[in-house]
Amino acid sequence: MTFLHAAFLAGSLAIAVPIILHLIMRKQPKHLEFPALRFIKLRESANRRQVRFRHWLLLALRCAVILLLALALARPSIVASGMLGDQEAPVAAALVFDVNPRMQYRENNQTRLEVAQETGEWLLSQLPRESDVAVIDSRSATAVFAVDPGAARQRIERLDDRGMSQPLSVAIESAVELLETSEKERKELYIFTDLSRASWSTEATRGLADKLAAQTGVGVYVVDVGVRDPQNFGLGETRLSGEVVSSSAPLSIQCDVLHVGQGGQRSVELLLTDPKTGQPEVRGRQTVDLAAGSSERVDFQLRGLTAGVHQGQLRLVEEDALAPDNQHWFTVEVRPAWRVLLAAPVDEQRSAEDYALFMAEALAPYAMRVKREAPFDVEVIDVDTLSAKDLAPYGAVCLIDPTPLAPPVWQKLQAFVAGGGGLGIFLGQNASPVQSFNDPVAQQLLPGRLLRQFRAGGDVYLAPDDYQHPVLSKFAGLEVAWPQLPVFRHWQLDKLAEGATTVIPFSNNQPALIDRPVGRGRVMTLTTSISDPASRPSERDYVPWNLLPTGDDQFPFYLLANTLARYLVGSDQQQLNYIAGTPAVVRLDADNRQPMYLLTTPRGDQLRTPPSDGGELLVVTTTDSPGNYAIAAGGGDEQVRLGFSANLPSSISDLTRASEADLQAAFGPAPFRLAHNRDEIDRSISAGRVGQELFPYIIVFLVLILAGEQVLANRFYQDYNTAPEQSRAAQLAKSADASGAKTKSTPPPIPVQAK
Repeated sequence: MTFLHAAFLAGSLAIAVPIILHLIMRKQPKHLEFPALRFIKLRESANRRQVRFRHWLLLALRCAVILLLALALARPSIVASGMLGDQEAPVAAALVFDVNPRMQYRENNQTRLEVAQETGEWLLSQLPRESDVAVIDSRSATAVFAVDPGAARQRIERLDDRGMSQPLSVAIESAVELLETSEKERKELYIFTDLSRASWSTEATRGLADKLAAQTGVGVYVVDVGVRDPQNFGLGETRLSGEVVSSSAPLSIQCDVLHVGQGGQRSVELLLTDPKTGQPEVRGRQTVDLAAGSSERVDFQLRGLTAGVHQGQLRLVEEDALAPDNQHWFTVEVRPAWRVLLAAPVDEQRSAEDYALFMAEALAPYAMRVKREAPFDVEVIDVDTLSAKDLAPYGAVCLIDPTPLAPPVWQKLQAFVAGGGGLGIFLGQNASPVQSFNDPVAQQLLPGRLLRQFRAGGDVYLAPDDYQHPVLSKFAGLEVAWPQLPVFRHWQLDKLAEGATTVIPFSNNQPALIDRPVGRGRVMTLTTSISDPASRPSERDYVPWNLLPTGDDQFPFYLLANTLARYLVGSDQQQLNYIAGTPAVVRLDADNRQPMYLLTTPRGDQLRTPPSDGGELLVVTTTDSPGNYAIAAGGGDEQVRLGFSANLPSSISDLTRASEADLQAAFGPAPFRLAHNRDEIDRSISAGRVGQELFPYIIVFLVLILAGEQVLANRFYQDYNTAPEQSRAAQLAKSADASGAKTKSTPPPIPVQAK
């Protein structure tokens, strides 16, 4: 507790006045003579105790009146947060601005950041002179005190919310650390935010409560500049059929149109940048009708793209309050169809094409081959001719149920993989004798030693439990009935080789699909067959190895075969679409590398960027701005044109406001004050610096005490007769006089004569 005018507390000495009066003006006892003196003494003792209690109670009330009056004039207050001090004493103030893209939400022709800037500049003018002021934003989180108020004002005017920002808690922690270094007695932290839940979630504010708990002397003020009932249409995450796609296959682009508030219609356009002119061209348009709080998906198809890097965007045609989520950019690289070599055995009953039928149809279906839209160019050969085959033109080689291979063939495959190629091994009934597969030259590629064939009764199936691997990324979110695709036989392996990892296990915890890196390439091994038919007419009791390619639902095998082939040819190695703010890594063509590359950002800035990692990679860290980034180098026929895209996360469309409970969870036990306008900011600052004043409560209590004192005083003094006491004779005479006066004043009756 503190006092605004502590000198008035000296008035409390006036309580001596009622005490002195009480002692001086005590009524003296009267001496009365009465025969029954014993009873009089008992009554006198009882009356004395009652009168003494009333005297002391009345004295206490009168003393309380003087004390409360002195206390009220001293203006006491209780400080709930912040440091105690004078309103005009210099402070150390840190102004933290949330500059996430949601702050671009526009209402009354003002964005949330513009409102925060105006409020921040006004607050600067309210701070006491000679205060230390720092302006910190969530984009850079750099915390330094400004040289003077003018510099702080310029810092506020230059705030930018067009790029990706860090979590708001990072800027708050930086501000608290800066305030610790100040020598000012009072420290104040102001946070300007739209109160979006994404900025105040438990994940986004982890560790903030502990940081503030260690600094109990910092007054925390949260200034709400958000909108209570937002209305917004936006684009969700853009999904491409691939970032590196085949020129013969169509490019699929999907996106969800999100909505908050009242429903309505919105049109989505697909624009593709012309590589020659650099101008965007509209390649498609779709209109969706959204109900309140719903979402709709749009799906575009691009065909006939030439080889090279293509960039484009999806955008909402109609404008709304939040502009950043109305556009999504994308980049794809188009290459000729990947060449995949399928090597399968030949026996008396089946040809190499029969063995490779399921895999070949999954990678290049007949209907797509006729239209020349198959993403893979598949070639099938006899495994015995593999030794004479040139593997350089192929992106991947797959051994379909291979027979034992000669050591030179294993060595040839090992060199192909080490140079960056992909090898798929699908083990089946022809992997016998197992000793040939356990030779050291074969074990350089296989994930482990083969032990035996495991036979199951139909209760074993593929059981993926982690979808982080690129082969399984397309399965995330899909409901696949793997138990309906049972595996009856598979190979058991000994301990896996060093570096080998299980991508998909069987339901009996045995490895099904294993990934092993070798040199610059990778080897994927499936321990069950993909070439075994569901039945053989010549064998009535025939039991297939599995029903993966022949079950009722063939889509899981089709998808698995395609994602596996893409992983083997390395199409997943080139990432071209990033979240804004994360470093972008662009792989450079080994046959056409340049000493320097020119990077053009979405804002038009041009940066000269050298390659790294021996000239194989181009690492770009300046990706805060969303949009398409272009990379160029060289000239003429050797000119290099690359690029990538950066997008804001889909969370920017989440305009749900944080509740006070969310703020309390973020700040923990540290007290804070929430203000929605300038008047509330004034009251919060006053309460934080001076405290919560008790003057009105004391005055109310003082009035009650005065009323109680008056009531008690009236009841106390009404029992005393202050007139001088009269004798018995005088009382009788006075009574007689009163009777006589009444008799004399009464006139005699007037007789009435009857007629």
